[in-house]
Formats: sequence, structure tokens, C-alpha cells
Amino acid sequence: MALRAEHLAALLSPEPALPTDEDDFNHKPHDALKEEDLIPAAVLIAIVSRATGEHVLLTQRTDHLHDHPGQISFPGGRMEADDASPAHTALREAWEEIGLSSSLPRILGYLPDYRTATGFLIHPAVAWLEPPFTLSPDVFEVAEVFEAPLADIFDPDRHRREHIFYKGRRHAYHVIEYETGEGISRRIWGATAGMLLALKRRLAGVLYSCSCK
Repeated sequence: MALRAEHLAALLSPEPALPTDEDDFNHKPHDALKEEDLIPAAVLIAIVSRATGEHVLLTQRTDHLHDHPGQISFPGGRMEADDASPAHTALREAWEEIGLSSSLPRILGYLPDYRTATGFLIHPAVAWLEPPFTLSPDVFEVAEVFEAPLADIFDPDRHRREHIFYKGRRHAYHVIEYETGEGISRRIWGATAGMLLALKRRLAGVLYSCSCK
């Protein structure tokens, strides 16, 4: 069964939704950042429909950046005062980062907000993106833009939990690793992996089986 935009839209919230217990705050100590101190941000989770199946659009950040160098992430960033909504933020950031015209993605809804250990409240806006489309990445910020097959991303054999010490405390985080047909290894971790697994949980029973606790 192929995933359709209407199937996905029916599983999403029309407005930003309250966080679940699956984000970084579920694994932080009791003296963690207060939610009112978190910085609002948004990301664009663009689902690309291909003849070979559905893919998600991801970027790899350049190695020289101060924040999250070399990591795989969604297009996105902090909300600005004149952004009308988190979806507007996500579309604006996608245009600035990868040159994706804001008229092309069709916003379907939101996954639950994701609170990070680094102090952000992320609103994940999910969109449907029909090819063809052209991209023009910001070479200072983006080393690569690629499409990851959902079949690989959602494969439970490619998921695991790891731990890191951050600001003197031990934190758990998700990791998704897979290898492309060209032999390129992809490692997706942290908030990006957490939000992808949230998407998998929403799709469980519709397209893919879910064992992503």
C-alpha cells in the first residue's frame, strides 16, 4: 500500500501539538531546563513521493558550523517575530537553507513538539512534496541535501539508543543508521532521529509496522 498525502494528514495535528514523553525531556534529570525557557523553533519534514517509495528530505550540515557541525538534520531554525506560524518558519528556513520554494511543499500538519536537551522547543511541520523540484543549497551551511527512503529509516534493525554526557549529565538519544545503494553510510541521531521515529509511530498500522520504543 502506497502512502498518500491524505493518509498522512489524517494522522497529524492541524496545529502544533503538546510534546509526548518521547523527547529529550523524558530522559533528563529533574533539574532540567524549564519549558518556559526553551527557544521556539520549527523544522520541515518533507515527504517526497517517488516511484520507488516515499522518502524524507534531509540535509547534512557543513563541518565548520559552530552548532551541530556535520550532523544530519531537517531544514529549520528558530522562529522569528514576524513568522506567522511554525509552518511559516519551516518553509522560510527551507528556502534559506536549501532553496526550496515555499510554494511547493504542501503542509499537512504537525507531529508533537520536540523539546531538546540543548534548549529548543521544536515544532515539526510535516509536508508533502511532489517532484520535480529544484534546490539551491546554501553552501556555507549545507554540505549535502539528500532523500532518505522511509523503508530504510523505519527499519527497526537500524535503530538503537546511545548515551552522551552533556553539561556533566548523561542523556539518552536515538540513532538511525543505514547504508545507501551507493555504499554511503548515513548516521542520523538526536532530535532528528527522535522526530523520525515519532513519524513512524504515527504511520504504524497504515504503511509500516512499528517497534520503535
